[in-house]
Amino acid sequence: MTTLHISQGTFRLSDRHNLSLEALSLRAGECWAFVGANGSGKSALARALAGELPPQRGRVESGFRRPVRLSFEQLQQLVAEEWARNNTDLLGAEEEDTGRTAAEVIQQEIADPLRARSLAEQFAITPLLTRRFKYLSTGETRKVLLCQTLMPQPDLLILDEPFDGLDVVSRAGLTALLEGLHRQGLTLVLVLNRFDDIPAFASRVGVLADCTLSAVGDRDTLLQQALVAQLAHSEKMQGIALPDADNPQALPPLATDAPRVQLRNGVVSYDDRPVLHQLNWTVQPGEHWQIVGPNGAGKSTLLSLVTGDHPQGYSNDLTLFGRRRGSGETIWEIKRHIGYVSSSLHLDWRVSSSVRNVVISGFFDSIGLYQAVSDRQRLLADQWLALLGLQAQGDQPFHSLSWGQQRLVLIARALVKHPTLLILDEPLQGLDPLNRALVKRFIDVMLSEGRTQLLFVSHHAEDAPQCISHRLTFVPDGEIYRYRQTCLLPR
Repeated sequence: MTTLHISQGTFRLSDRHNLSLEALSLRAGECWAFVGANGSGKSALARALAGELPPQRGRVESGFRRPVRLSFEQLQQLVAEEWARNNTDLLGAEEEDTGRTAAEVIQQEIADPLRARSLAEQFAITPLLTRRFKYLSTGETRKVLLCQTLMPQPDLLILDEPFDGLDVVSRAGLTALLEGLHRQGLTLVLVLNRFDDIPAFASRVGVLADCTLSAVGDRDTLLQQALVAQLAHSEKMQGIALPDADNPQALPPLATDAPRVQLRNGVVSYDDRPVLHQLNWTVQPGEHWQIVGPNGAGKSTLLSLVTGDHPQGYSNDLTLFGRRRGSGETIWEIKRHIGYVSSSLHLDWRVSSSVRNVVISGFFDSIGLYQAVSDRQRLLADQWLALLGLQAQGDQPFHSLSWGQQRLVLIARALVKHPTLLILDEPLQGLDPLNRALVKRFIDVMLSEGRTQLLFVSHHAEDAPQCISHRLTFVPDGEIYRYRQTCLLPR
């Protein structure tokens, strides 16, 4: 029987950190799930199992001949490469967009149109095959990369956070697909942050802590231990206080009765394909909205109108913070009211910067620092990093952190100025249960101050904060979407 066995393994991660695997054995046909906190070594474990991270000490013996690994970092790199081909915002009238289609990305290593189409059908993304990869939503790009990963018919499939960024239907579909592959004999390794994402067919579970495989056992036993740890941690978060704003007196004033966002008959389209179709939506003072819908429905497009980043905002009847879009306001006059986190912001964060400076940039709504920074702003940034348990990493490069730690830093960047409107587009993606609970607590405390309102997008219903008062749902209707608006407050 084909096996992968690691004995007394030590894998170098940095000058100060090593991944330690005392003993681990995977057998052909098994499904393993590895769960751990951000920075615990999960992604390094995935690389070690794929044969990409050789041990400094110990022994690794593997009979698998076609191991394949898929991770967030690979997606980030591919998106950057596609935009590097040419930036369509800078193209001249006669220049051609040379970005690859989804079909070309799927067949990047293996040219087999029939297999590519078969996989696309399994993932229900056949209509996307002819579209440019860089224009797809986060969930759509994830499905395309999963198809690419399965092209070589691997005998060991290692998926690092496969469910993050997928809506409920897509997660269920992916789970069913993986279960089918497992029943066919494919050996699966799932690296997860969410204990809830461990599928029922995963018979073996490993828990990582401090870059050590601390526990291995059957699924139910280890889940019980993890829930006890989560409960103990959540009790410690009671009474948490957030750092102050930099200068509360300088915060831009707004009329107490003026809508924060008002979109009338909103329309956004690409190549005559409607993305937003006649949406009428108003965010009144004091309202907290959850926005839900399938991947590719247009949720992120709507948010880009609100942040002022979408060029079609000028062609819509859109009022932001009391000013009609296109009435002479600058993009910075819009952004000073907003704190923002999204998967696309994270993927596109290519600026070389320290962890502390990423947080400080939230005071200036910039990607990178181009202004003088006060001592108070540095102090406040350090207070945020201390809350995240990352103060020691303040001087390190942002991209040296794990994916989940990077997301925590970007969330602190969004919160640091106590914004009027906090826009969180899949903010908990890539975070383990303890850090998700911590961030949700941050959100609750900030909103309890009464000044900040929330627009929240997540495919995980359990991630929505208790404060949500209204819900905007994107409902499929043929080739377009209709919109259902619901007040969740008791009448």
